Amino acid sequence: QVQLVESGGGLVQPGGSLRLSCAASGFSFSTYAMKWYRQAAGKERELVASITSSGDSTSYADSVKGRFTISRDNAKNTVYLQMNSLKPEETAVYYCNARNFWGVTFWGQGTQVTVSS
Repeated sequence: QVQLVESGGGLVQPGGSLRLSCAASGFSFSTYAMKWYRQAAGKERELVASITSSGDSTSYADSVKGRFTISRDNAKNTVYLQMNSLKPEETAVYYCNARNFWGVTFWGQGTQVTVSS
């Protein structure tokens, strides 16, 4: 069955770094664009970063440009989100998302990131 399993979340101090991973299985990972979203308590889910199926193009929310990096390893069926200089307001559940050309979409269960001293 299709699975997207996020990992790497946790508690980090302001200014710290975390690297999230999302391991995919059950579908043709290399044909899907991948995205990271986040949802803070009481707020709507927001798009953080995207990467094309081949990995040749990325895009970011303005709020994370220059601090976050999305990447993927199609040989390992995994997408990553390197997060640097984290801020308290970035405390949220982070979700990975897969979407193909025909709009078939899968979601992971999310991983909690807490930025606090």
